[in-house]
Amino acid sequence: MIRLSQVTKSFGSNHVLRGVDLHVPKGQSMVVIGGSGTGKSVLIKSVLGLVTPDSGTITVEGQDVTQVPRDAFLSRFGMLFQGGALFDSLPVWQNVAFRLLRGSLRRPKAEARAIALEKLRRVGLGADVADRLPAELSGGMQKRVGLARAIAAEPQIIFFDEPTTGLDPIMSGVINALIREIVTEMGATAVTITHDMSSVRAIADQVAMIHGGKVRWTGPIADLDQSGDPYLDQFIHGRAEGPIETLR
Repeated sequence: MIRLSQVTKSFGSNHVLRGVDLHVPKGQSMVVIGGSGTGKSVLIKSVLGLVTPDSGTITVEGQDVTQVPRDAFLSRFGMLFQGGALFDSLPVWQNVAFRLLRGSLRRPKAEARAIALEKLRRVGLGADVADRLPAELSGGMQKRVGLARAIAAEPQIIFFDEPTTGLDPIMSGVINALIREIVTEMGATAVTITHDMSSVRAIADQVAMIHGGKVRWTGPIADLDQSGDPYLDQFIHGRAEGPIETLR
């Protein structure tokens, strides 16, 4: 579904991506791990066309992302943002139906609301929250609203940016389970960025580790603990000692 070939991106003297090669199979869940500042978010932004690579190619189902009409292209994606990124002035249902109320995916208001209520139900929220403002919800409920919005337009590809950040272990488990169930039900292709190894093990079919601006290791989740790669081994076990330099 998604293929990156020798993708590079620098910001001034900061060389973030240094020749990334990554293949995300259609209908599978790829989790990208790596330390802070290793380029995980830049990778996602590059696929979406929000950042233009300096070199290399990115294709989605064989189409170069720099050569496709933007609106139609972006309509294929859903996104769960790290901080929720809900519009605080809009009620919950309008947040969920945001894409259905404008642009090429526009639906009649009543239909958009009905879809929003159904997606809220899918993530475990009742119709009673639909007219509340995001500030009236807990962090876990806001994350569920963000997930409902990500799937509202039935996207082919969903990106999850640190989906469990700021949540307690129980709610993190709930969100992980929801993501896994929904991705499987929809048959969607998913790419998740996370530092949370419990999320990795709950969500992933495939795992890729970025280090030094390149994909250091990639493979099925079943091979994660027997990779033989010292960088990956240090990261997944959170060890201070190893080839990845840490500040002391």
